Amino acid sequence: MTHVTEQRPPAAPDTPVQGHRSAAPLATALVHGAVAAGLGLGALAVLVTAAWIASPFPDSGPGGALHTAAGLWLLAHGGDLLRTGTVSGVPAPLGVTPLLLTVLPLWLAHRAARDTLDRDGGPVPSPLGAAAAVTGGYLLVAAAVVVYTEAGTLPAELLATGAWTPVTVLAAAGTGVWTARGRPLPDRERYALALRAAGLALVALAAGGALLAAASLLWHVGDAQASFDGLAGEWSGRAALALLVLALLPNAVVWGLAYGLGPGFSLGTGALVTPLGFTGTPAVPDFPLLAALPGEGPGRWPHWAAAAVPAVAAVVLGRLVGRAARHRSGKETALTALCASAACGTAVAVLSALAGGPLGSGRLLAFGPVWWRTGAAAVLWCAVVGLPVAFAVRAWGRRAERKARERAAEAAAPAARAVAGPGHQGAPGGAAGAVSGGASGPGGPARPSVPGSADGDSAPGPGVQGARTASDGARESTAGALAALDALEALDALDDEGGDEGYGFLPAAWEPPSRSAPPGPGPGAGPHPGPSSPHPGPTAEAPQPPEPSREPAPSDYSRTPSVSCSGFGSRSLQASWLCLVRASARHS
Repeated sequence: MTHVTEQRPPAAPDTPVQGHRSAAPLATALVHGAVAAGLGLGALAVLVTAAWIASPFPDSGPGGALHTAAGLWLLAHGGDLLRTGTVSGVPAPLGVTPLLLTVLPLWLAHRAARDTLDRDGGPVPSPLGAAAAVTGGYLLVAAAVVVYTEAGTLPAELLATGAWTPVTVLAAAGTGVWTARGRPLPDRERYALALRAAGLALVALAAGGALLAAASLLWHVGDAQASFDGLAGEWSGRAALALLVLALLPNAVVWGLAYGLGPGFSLGTGALVTPLGFTGTPAVPDFPLLAALPGEGPGRWPHWAAAAVPAVAAVVLGRLVGRAARHRSGKETALTALCASAACGTAVAVLSALAGGPLGSGRLLAFGPVWWRTGAAAVLWCAVVGLPVAFAVRAWGRRAERKARERAAEAAAPAARAVAGPGHQGAPGGAAGAVSGGASGPGGPARPSVPGSADGDSAPGPGVQGARTASDGARESTAGALAALDALEALDALDDEGGDEGYGFLPAAWEPPSRSAPPGPGPGAGPHPGPSSPHPGPTAEAPQPPEPSREPAPSDYSRTPSVSCSGFGSRSLQASWLCLVRASARHS
């Protein structure tokens, strides 16, 4: 019996593996996720422990500080906590996530997933497997932390923690996988453009929200300072309170953009703050950032001016879509703008859900922006304002391109007319007729017949127009210009032979002084036989015997004229026209 063993080639490095060999890369990704969770938890524990050490009168021991750090770490992932030390003895929920605390844990999860796929060598798991493994390792640590917090004063609320923590970790790991794969966008250009436009609109909204929050804080800086001084007396308490305010500054930015969008935010059940006014009775705890809220009563024009924030963001979105949609249909432009609006509204809704939440029981159950209202308002602003802006920018871009083409055509028309002018409009010196088709007789090949030459008694053959108008095309114009050049060159050659007694016997101003005048041609010299007379120059020499006459070769008349004009300027008026025509042909 013969056994045949099939050997498979080893897996290439940095390629996804399958089967039993995929266990090692997945285990590595699982460890990466657990290490990322441990690093984030450890960093927060160090910060809370340092604040506990600096406190002159701590409420609990080091164990209480570690339980507080664990609770804050879960709160940073979107989970809710329960405050057990209330006056009534009933646990009160705490669900406002300090958005600045979420940066480090989510960045660590993002980097863990990215490094899992971005390895120098060896097998790597599939993108989906890497994201799932990193998330699984991270959630194992999170589950241990949830169990640990049950013995402290801030235990985790299981329902909210179990719903939000996996979502935020998976989103961070997914962005890490996306980064490792080169940040690819969807194949369809519409969705890629919509994501870019939504990102820019979100940045504009965040900048506007930060501006509104800063303006309100500066307007009520006295109240904010009084609240800060009342809550913290010692320097350690001031430092801890300053860190908490810093961690909640991104929340203030989200509250500001929610205020500008129109829905505003809640200050407890029954109290709402919008640009139109402050309604209801607020349940506001004493805190420096909350001291910068607008005053109660109807809004005035400074409050209404907050609507400029979503308007500017919508204009940014529409401008980007319109500039990229110049060569697209109106339907494609509208769909792209609507997709960008939906993406921007989704991001705003998620941020609003994280920035708000309960601060206690009773009236404090609703605190901050209402996520679905804020997200819907963002979609409406971007769609209602951004869509017309996109169409307007698209139409303006098309108009500008059309005007640019018309200006280019108008700028090219004079050059084309200059090339066709000598043969079409009748230049002096014989250029009006350009070139007549040379008579083909028994004496030789056809050659141009120029008026005023010695052989002008022969009747010209069938005329061929030397240059045509610019509308006939660049090819016909160039052919006509070259024919005109041949005619003018023939005139200049005749002038050198003696056809014009008044020109050609002195050198040009730029010619060297040692250059002598051209010798008198013989009876057969030049391209056209005719009468000749000697032209004495400044330094006369002995006359040279005439060269035997020859018939001009066809190449003498079919060659392409040179562009240089250096030797014709002072010899004849026709040569000057020749220089001008050559220069026009060269530049066109």
